[in-house]
Amino acid sequence: MIHSLLDNIYTAKTDPSHSDTRREGHMNEQELLKRITVNPKIFGGKPIIRGRRLAVEHVLGMLAAGDSQTTILEGYPWLEPEDIQACLVYAHKLIEHVRIESLELATSIRTAI
Repeated sequence: MIHSLLDNIYTAKTDPSHSDTRREGHMNEQELLKRITVNPKIFGGKPIIRGRRLAVEHVLGMLAAGDSQTTILEGYPWLEPEDIQACLVYAHKLIEHVRIESLELATSIRTAI
């Protein structure tokens, strides 16, 4: 499930046939990111979905735990599939430029010490 959502994001980003406007019912990254808001009075200013009391990190946590998009949408009737996709786009944007060290490299350094 999460792979199909990530594939949609990747395709929209790399396929030149995808434009910056809504195409075939899909929203572009900028439209999706407008769904992520911050309100200092809600969860101490953590990113939330459309001003509601649902943190982006909570949705990502549910996806990471293996919950399906359908399960999440059933638990939050006001939530839309685009909101879940917006959470993934937001997370992708946050880590897009972060360098991650190889676990194998870190293990070999520790062994050498």
